[in-house]
Amino acid sequence: GSYAYFHPGQAFVDNRVFYLLTQNTFTVMNNDALVSIPLFLLMGYLIERAGILDNLFKSLQISTRRVPGSLAVATLATCALFATATGIVGAVVTLMGLLAFPQMMRAGYDTRLASGVLCAGGCLGILIPPSIMLIVYAAQAGISVVKLYAAAFVPGFLLAGMYIVYVIVIAILKPQKAPPYTDPTRYTIPQVAALLTKSFFPLALLILAVLGSIMFGLATPTEAAAVGAFGGGVLAAAYRSLTWA
Repeated sequence: GSYAYFHPGQAFVDNRVFYLLTQNTFTVMNNDALVSIPLFLLMGYLIERAGILDNLFKSLQISTRRVPGSLAVATLATCALFATATGIVGAVVTLMGLLAFPQMMRAGYDTRLASGVLCAGGCLGILIPPSIMLIVYAAQAGISVVKLYAAAFVPGFLLAGMYIVYVIVIAILKPQKAPPYTDPTRYTIPQVAALLTKSFFPLALLILAVLGSIMFGLATPTEAAAVGAFGGGVLAAAYRSLTWA
């Protein structure tokens, strides 16, 4: 850049590239839409570090135990729900790789099917709102973030639903690839409901509040992200996970 804007006889510090660098940096930092990115990331990390994802996966795994390919279905459902809380790919793939992949391997799942479920489910984070990619794209293209979110909402969950249907069909047609889930513990309906009430519904309520306020025009993405980050902290405190560490 310095070479491209160089003029003979010009002092090095007078090179226009430095002026453009500061102007572009200020323009990016002055964009209100981009402020929501660190806030959505904070919301996702608070939920992740609070151990809410572990409880969510366990409760979904137990509640879907009678569904063919239940471990893969629970993994995809967890990925889809957590995608609405973080907006990035890395965290979901890494966490579910540690949580779900070993369990699927121990249950006798086909390695390609198990890894495909993790990669496909983890990548939902860039499509399902609040996607960080959509915020950056909207800022660069000058498009409304709210309209992009509204456009991506249905395709994102439709894709997650199609993944789940695909896994169930594979489990029915080729049960050796996704063996039935066996758990010696017998859970009653009230126990399953209690597990879901503790892990699924609080997180789902927070996500619905954040996305609903954006979709219905009650708050801007930045305002909703701030409320979501605060809500993530409240959830972490409610689960007694909000420690200094």
